[in-house]
Amino acid sequence: MRDKTLIVITGPTAVGKTAISLEIAKYFGIPVINADSRQIYRELKIGTARPTEAEMKEVRHYFVGTLGIADYYNASLYEQQVLALLDSLFLTHDFALLSGGSMMYIDAVCDGIDDIPTVDDKTRETMKRRLEEEGLEALCEELKRLDPDYYEEVDRQNPRRVVHALEICTMTGNTYTSYRKKKSGVRSQSSRDVRPFRIIKIGLTLPREELYQRINARVDKMMAEGLLEEARQMYPQKELNALNTVGYKELFDYFDGRWPLEEAVERIKGNTRRYARKQLTWYKKDDRFRWFHPQDKEKIINYITQ
Repeated sequence: MRDKTLIVITGPTAVGKTAISLEIAKYFGIPVINADSRQIYRELKIGTARPTEAEMKEVRHYFVGTLGIADYYNASLYEQQVLALLDSLFLTHDFALLSGGSMMYIDAVCDGIDDIPTVDDKTRETMKRRLEEEGLEALCEELKRLDPDYYEEVDRQNPRRVVHALEICTMTGNTYTSYRKKKSGVRSQSSRDVRPFRIIKIGLTLPREELYQRINARVDKMMAEGLLEEARQMYPQKELNALNTVGYKELFDYFDGRWPLEEAVERIKGNTRRYARKQLTWYKKDDRFRWFHPQDKEKIINYITQ
């Protein structure tokens, strides 16, 4: 399949990935393969800025609304399923399009998943108990001591990722970083899993202030469209990993009386901006990206075809 090409379109949240991906998909007559780890869940529509029903009728989408929020899923399963789908799509198309902002999912498809050991039940239960008893901040400090490289990279507000790294450190006696093919976000050519197709990586970018304005406006639009009620429906299941997501967790805290609604909305905006910065930092470590303004449709098409 070396004559086949996977087009990857990504960029920070709210930059405009959905709109340009639809245009590129229509131009090449191909579907969109979603690479947003939360748009996969059927219950999370408004808070994940999922493509509308009209957009999905216009262009076929894969991996959108296919799982329930209680279903187990990870980047490794995503890699396997997307590669199987590409085998099928490339039988009838020269191009395929992967679009989204979940960095780990994109890396899994392009480079292969990291070879992380399976955590045993005893270690998992121990770390779960420690999180409950000691709290996330204490575990972050331990991670800083055991694996300072990963401590600098990980989202330290995400207990699942902090705990998992500590599980590996304590179970194996090695750093979590040592098991990752993508050390500190950078893969050497030799460490990449060779794919039987070409990969074109397209990044979308905007001036930071414009991006922040788009993020703020999108949060306001989500609230107007019913995000509060969507979060209220999810509240009884708030402990699920799928709901450890910006937009929902801040509203869960509002329901718990931690802060007023106005502050919850401002925190959604601030945490979304923070996530966008994290995405941009991640992308900068990969020199295979070619960067475009999200409205540069013709330039993007010319780059792909040339």
